[in-house]
Amino acid sequence: MALRVTGRNARFQQWEALLRNRTKRQRRGEFLVQGVRPIAVAIEHGWQIRELLYDADVQLSGWARETLDTVRAERFAVSGELMHELGGKADAVPELLAVVALPEDDLSRIPAGPTTLTVVFDRPTSPGNIGTLIRSADAFGASGVIVTGHAADVYDPKAVRASTGSLFALPVVRAPAPQAVLSWVAGLRADGIGVGVVGTDEHGPLEAAEYDFTQPTLLLIGNETTGLSAGWRAACDQLVRIPMTGAASSLNAAAAATVVLYESARQRSGAARGCQAVP
Repeated sequence: MALRVTGRNARFQQWEALLRNRTKRQRRGEFLVQGVRPIAVAIEHGWQIRELLYDADVQLSGWARETLDTVRAERFAVSGELMHELGGKADAVPELLAVVALPEDDLSRIPAGPTTLTVVFDRPTSPGNIGTLIRSADAFGASGVIVTGHAADVYDPKAVRASTGSLFALPVVRAPAPQAVLSWVAGLRADGIGVGVVGTDEHGPLEAAEYDFTQPTLLLIGNETTGLSAGWRAACDQLVRIPMTGAASSLNAAAAATVVLYESARQRSGAARGCQAVP
């Protein structure tokens, strides 16, 4: 039995707060997910769906009906007007929204091994850049993403939408400062996983293609304006640059990450083909 919500009652205000208020998301341990693909990927990867909201004023698609029938969550029949307010798009009304539990910010969620490639995004200010970087990390085979320092929220609706579902397919962990991540790296090294720490910088002595990304790697991407913090810069084993030939002096942080992640995927794919060719 679904509860019906037709006015801006306390429950609606809670959902609205999940979209707009980072503190409320953290306090309640949940966030609101918009979009068919993000919801589908969250379900596919076993995230805890606490509530499902559906448009009570339309005939639902087969996907929406199946989701409501198969996912164990509290269900709410919400008026189309209120769904439009929560949906995030001026020209569309979502048929389904999901309230999803926040995962633990535990670095052990990130797989560690001889092929590990973890991306650190240092103090990003744009939720859209966070989501885009997560999408690229997922596309090019990264093991996980760590967002460090005073940063935009990984679970901001703009970040979730920009990730197009990759947030739910790839471990993403928030860490307050470099020290926690470096302690994790030290633990991996103690276990025999020789993780190299490489940062991106427009003045790096090596081009990205000259660095060996086939080794276990922690890839550092700096803040959109100021680059890597002094703490992260000091922790780098190497700094790499992306060669630029046009008038632009630098790339958007998420775009730079995408270029380097592609280079990593290219090297790793070549190394895998080389291994397969050995008789």
